Amino acid sequence: MSPTTILDNRALNRATLARQLLLDRAALPVSDAVAHLGGLQAQEPQEPFVGLWSRLHAFDPATLSDLLIGRDVVRTHLMRRTVHLVTAADALAWRARHDAMLRQRVLGTYRTDLDGLDLTELAAAGRAIMADGEPRTMAELTRALAEHWPTTNRRALGEMLIAALVPMVQLPPRGLWRTRAGVRNVRLAAWLGRDIDPLDPDGADLVGQALVRRYLAAFGPAATADLRAWSGLVGLPAAVAAIRPELVAFRDERGRELLDLPDAPRPDPDTPAPVRFLPAFDNAILGYHDRSRIIDDAHRGLSVAGARVVLVDGRVAATWTVETDTVVVTPLAPLSRPDHTALTEQGRELASFLSDHATDGVRITAV
Repeated sequence: MSPTTILDNRALNRATLARQLLLDRAALPVSDAVAHLGGLQAQEPQEPFVGLWSRLHAFDPATLSDLLIGRDVVRTHLMRRTVHLVTAADALAWRARHDAMLRQRVLGTYRTDLDGLDLTELAAAGRAIMADGEPRTMAELTRALAEHWPTTNRRALGEMLIAALVPMVQLPPRGLWRTRAGVRNVRLAAWLGRDIDPLDPDGADLVGQALVRRYLAAFGPAATADLRAWSGLVGLPAAVAAIRPELVAFRDERGRELLDLPDAPRPDPDTPAPVRFLPAFDNAILGYHDRSRIIDDAHRGLSVAGARVVLVDGRVAATWTVETDTVVVTPLAPLSRPDHTALTEQGRELASFLSDHATDGVRITAV
C-alpha cells in the first residue's frame, strides 16, 4: 500500500478490534495479554477482569490475582497519570520516560498549592519515609509529610509524591478478584527488588521508540495525536521519526497520516465483529485522540464518564451495569433482532462470569 492509501473508519475499526483482541478471543497467557495491550487502565480495581474476560479464551480471574500477588503485574500511575495494570517489566522499563509528564500533570491540578515547593526536597522526604518498605495509605504518608510542610495542602503533597516523584505501586489485596481494599502504597523498587531503568544517557530515547512500536502493535494504524492521547507523553515525534523507516503510512478519511507496523493485522473491513462488553475506561476507546473508529462523536462523553459500554458490530452501541447480579444493558439505538440475540447471549455469559457462575441474568432495557 502507498502512503496515499485511505483506510475508512470501518477498516480502522476492524484493525483496532484485531489488535485489541476483541475480534477473536486470544489463547494467550494473561501476562502476555497485559503486555500486548500495553497495560489496562485500572483506577476502578475490578474493571481489568472484565477487559481480559472479553479478550481471552477461558479467562480465569484467579490467574490475574496470582500475577498481582506474585509481583508479575503491578498497579501503578503511568500513562496519562492514571492507574494502570502493567507487567512488572514494563513498569520498570517505562516509568522514567513518564516522569516529566507525571510531574506536569500533577502540577496542572495543584500548581497553586505546590507553588514554590522544592520538589527535590519533597521527593527526598518521601523516599526517607518509605525507606522501611512498609506500605502506607495516602493519609499516613501525608501525615508524615505535614511535619515538614504543615501549611501545604496535604492532598497535593501526596498526589505529587505518589503519582509522580517516587515510583510507587498499589499493593494487593487492592485489585484482586472480588475483593474490596483501600490503596496502600509502597516503592516500586522495594516491591520488585530493583530500581526503574534510567533514561538513555545519550538522549536517543530508545524507550520512546519502543513505546511507539508497542502502541502501534496494540492500537494501530494510528496518528501521532492518537499516540499522545494514549500515553500523555510529549517528545514522541522524535521517536516516531527515528523509526519511521520501519513503518508504513496510510491516510484516514479526514486526510490524517496514520502510521503502522508493516506486518500488523489489518483485517478485511467486512470481517464480522462479535458483541463485546467493555469495562469502564477501556483503552480500546481512550487510546485514541480521534475515537470515531469505535464510538460516534455524539456518544464520546461516555468514554470519559466511566460508562461501561457494549460493542455491536465493533462500535459502541449500548451501556451496561450490574443490578443484583443481573447485567442490565441500555441500548443507544434500536437493535436488530440478531444483534439483540447476540447481545443477550453474551450478557448471560458476562453475568455468569461476574457472579462466579451463580446466575446468568441479563435484561435489555428499552431505548
